[in-house]
Amino acid sequence: MNNKNHALAYVAAIISSILFGLSFLFSKIALTVANPLALVAFRFLLAFSVMTTLIIFRIFKVNYKNKPIKELILVCLAEPVVYFIFETYGIRETSSSIAGLMLAIIPIAVTILGVYFLKEIPSIKRVMYIVISVSGVAIIGVMSASDNTSTSLRGILLLLGAVTCAGLFTIISRKASKHFTPIEITYFMMGSGAAFFNLIWITNLIIRGDITTYFEPLSKPEFIIPVLFLGILSSIVAYLLINYTLSKIEASNTSVFANISTIVSVVAGVVILKETFHFYDFIGSTLILIGVWGTNRFK
Repeated sequence: MNNKNHALAYVAAIISSILFGLSFLFSKIALTVANPLALVAFRFLLAFSVMTTLIIFRIFKVNYKNKPIKELILVCLAEPVVYFIFETYGIRETSSSIAGLMLAIIPIAVTILGVYFLKEIPSIKRVMYIVISVSGVAIIGVMSASDNTSTSLRGILLLLGAVTCAGLFTIISRKASKHFTPIEITYFMMGSGAAFFNLIWITNLIIRGDITTYFEPLSKPEFIIPVLFLGILSSIVAYLLINYTLSKIEASNTSVFANISTIVSVVAGVVILKETFHFYDFIGSTLILIGVWGTNRFK
């Protein structure tokens, strides 16, 4: 890969990380007026509709003929399907800044999962830094649970599930990028997310006898604005960029950009949502970032 493509891949990684970091802020705002399932259902329905329109007008091109669709199905199971179940419910039970902070340990998840999927055994130094990072997560989780804050231990555990899925996505998407373009991967992801979450949300409304309220969230500005951001910028644009990055750079190198998302989400949560950032949050986040730095430094 030439230097120009290499530079573009890193620029794409930085922009996508900023968009992902802001997604926690907008998700938190939307969740104040809507059910988590409604949020992800409309988010992916919008993203899929926009991408379908672009494909119809030949702005985007996709071709899945004679390609290993099974690889795309695995990508979509990891993210968006399972990942967004964990993330959305996790955000509801944590602060936006803490939710974004948890993104920082994605490189840790990639390293641990790499032992099984990539047969990469980490060095003693990397294991030490992984323990440091996990200790930071434990401090935040335990202290938040005992301090009766907006962050619960269950929320932390849900976000850990999301981080694991993100790690799997990073590894599987890298493999899928050998057969599919970034647009093809992203479009398949948006379609699977739209189908899965709308099916679950509509079934839920039918069981409750509230199917007539399906479009009700769209009457609230606190829901519409976040969905526009999440559906177009944080889903289509961000995933196109990250899938492009994964097609050009090794997964272990791209995962470090989660730190940018962390910084953006913490600053947005504290400055815009006026969330409290406790002293133990600072200690925990410092340990997490030191652990992530060391894990990537001693590859």
